[in-house]
Amino acid sequence: MADINAISKQFTEFYYTTFDSNRASLAPLYRETSMLSWEGSPFQGVSSITEKLVNLPFAKVAHQVSTVDTQPSSATSSDLVVLVTGRLTVDDSQNPIQFTQLFHLIADGQSFYVLNDVFRLIYG
Repeated sequence: MADINAISKQFTEFYYTTFDSNRASLAPLYRETSMLSWEGSPFQGVSSITEKLVNLPFAKVAHQVSTVDTQPSSATSSDLVVLVTGRLTVDDSQNPIQFTQLFHLIADGQSFYVLNDVFRLIYG
């Protein structure tokens, strides 16, 4: 099995760099069977997920990843569960907000796609 921590590190660096610069470019990471739960609201499929991400109510965002925990999600395939925690800053706010995000990555040849994506802000 490949180094799962190296895979999740590469994935999260790509995901958050892309999210912060051009959210529409995240579309290839999803499939029609993919699900996103954003603050408890469900979205399914590439267009629905991309529309949600592109239309979030801020112009600028910057993620600072604090932790990335990775586990295999199957004994018979290379699928992964990746849990991320960190802080994000939107627009010109001086107060970062903590977040957590979970990805279920499905092996697809030499790469992965996101089957499940669960995002929550952490207040308090």
